[in-house]
Amino acid sequence: MKRSLGFKTDTVLAELVYCEDDQVIESLRWDADRSLARDLLSKAESLLIKHKASFQDIHGIFILKGPGSFTGLRIGCSVANTIAHTLDIPIVGSSGTQWVELGLRRLLSNENDELITPEYGAQPRITQPRK
Repeated sequence: MKRSLGFKTDTVLAELVYCEDDQVIESLRWDADRSLARDLLSKAESLLIKHKASFQDIHGIFILKGPGSFTGLRIGCSVANTIAHTLDIPIVGSSGTQWVELGLRRLLSNENDELITPEYGAQPRITQPRK
């Protein structure tokens, strides 16, 4: 059995997806808003524990790489890339509404992007400092 974990952090409604082989076992969604950086890793760990697994049991990671929120995508990609690098497992990125299916298909085809960079869809809106 190949276990994988998916990350979607493009909006304030974050999502983690736990899969076994090509089947979605559970999807966890929550209003992450300004707590995404604090909660993402612990939510992922709790989801794995619920299914009697740990990060060491994960064979691959897939992530929605954008477009979306600058901060949300940056946090999600940073966490997913770190896990994949640390565990030396493949990571793939995808876009669109079928991101889970595409991510799973790519992982099961032994693809590996090695590093996911966010695709924001537009230039970030950076507030200019006042004099």
